[in-house]
Amino acid sequence: MSAAVIAEGRAVLGIELGSTRIKACLIDPADGAVVAVGAHEWQNELVDGYWSYSLEAVRAGLRAAHAALAADAAARHGAAPARLAAIGVSAMMHGHLHQAVLDDEPHVGRVHHLTTLAGYVHELLGGDRVLGVGDASGMFPLEADGSGYDAALLARYDDLVGSALAGPLAGMLPAVLPAGAPAGTLSAEGAALLDPSGTLQPGALLCPPEGDAGTGMVATNAIAPRTGNVSVGTSIFAMIVLERALSGIHPEIDLVATPTGHPVAMVHANNGTSELAAWVGVLRRVAELAGSPLTADAAYRLLLDEAMTAAPDADGVLAFPLEAGEPVLGLDAGRPLVVRTGESALTLAALVRAQLLSVFATLAVGMRVLQAQGVAVDRIQAHGGLFRTEGVAQRVLAAALGTPVGVAGAAAEGGAWGMALLAAFAAASRTAGGGDLAAFLTDRVFADVAESVVDPDPSDRDGFAVYLARFEAGLALQHAAFTALPSGAHS
Repeated sequence: MSAAVIAEGRAVLGIELGSTRIKACLIDPADGAVVAVGAHEWQNELVDGYWSYSLEAVRAGLRAAHAALAADAAARHGAAPARLAAIGVSAMMHGHLHQAVLDDEPHVGRVHHLTTLAGYVHELLGGDRVLGVGDASGMFPLEADGSGYDAALLARYDDLVGSALAGPLAGMLPAVLPAGAPAGTLSAEGAALLDPSGTLQPGALLCPPEGDAGTGMVATNAIAPRTGNVSVGTSIFAMIVLERALSGIHPEIDLVATPTGHPVAMVHANNGTSELAAWVGVLRRVAELAGSPLTADAAYRLLLDEAMTAAPDADGVLAFPLEAGEPVLGLDAGRPLVVRTGESALTLAALVRAQLLSVFATLAVGMRVLQAQGVAVDRIQAHGGLFRTEGVAQRVLAAALGTPVGVAGAAAEGGAWGMALLAAFAAASRTAGGGDLAAFLTDRVFADVAESVVDPDPSDRDGFAVYLARFEAGLALQHAAFTALPSGAHS
């Protein structure tokens, strides 16, 4: 079946340029099933004080990821794709000009157009200078309905800094397109960029390029109001789809949009699972020295199960996983710490539970701002490697947010898969003359996906509240720690 999808040119390609990997995902548009994948590792470079990627690295990475995907398709199905029904590109959401204005950078007056990384690659593939709604919302605030950039704010911005720019900001920004809209076709030059061998032919429909936040929403089917998703990794993102815009300004919250234009509140914690992973690594080394080495998955299973035997507040043990600064907490820098009072017994269960609770502490502080605004969430969809240990992190997250948390049982290919779904939706919309993305995802893609849902346990919720109060009270320790131990003090 998959071989026929490839041979007949019905397959759909999603590409995502992440911080460490460029990933390509080929799907069957009928149900979103993954047909083939490919990836390319890449690394940013410090250039003139900014972490960046060269444009040649972008081109080379696209070629490498597509070559890996073609090889995977050939190995699995006996054929590499020569024609595609649709293609979509997503990337890290970066496209801000204002910092360069504030820094009085000399090139500002010579800038004539702006785009994101996804928008740049999209233009390479088809020639159109456009962005999807979600990616555009990261560049400049949108109108309430997501139809375009906020005209009143554009005028205010030009009044404030217009003399520093080459022209009105509106003329520099890409056009905004909603999910499902056609955004050009793959050109001969674009096909040659992806596949210098000449196998891939031009003509595939291009869908609006998106940011990684938007593809995360799609990949978790969290694009309707009162839904949300939490991505847990080195950092943590919570994306909550709002029923209405927030009132006032909240420094803890970033405002973006779904690919269909619904307003989204984003809570971002810089520090995620790195410190917990470090402790798991230390304890795996103990097991190795004892002659009983453990795989990472086995170690997490044992340690997280043990953590749940401790009291819900971690028996008074307090952990700070703050390797970097945390704006949500008002911290410009951080130092990982484990502290306790003399009354707190240090056990393995308490230590690991404290680390696990601390993973979600900053996120809970940011989400509290939304709760105070009356933001309601029916369910959070969680994803990330920590949830491979079934039930434990899911249970703690539900307690931290006071919301049911679902984890899908089917393994998807992350943002590249989400981008492929957006491309498939665009192809379906062209055939059907329009459509609803939420219905497309629910009825076609996620209808048969198994998932587990955990409701907040009252004991866990109360214990987390005690832990969080102790965590916030202890933030003064962070200020003392990075003053006493400045960066480089160990060298």
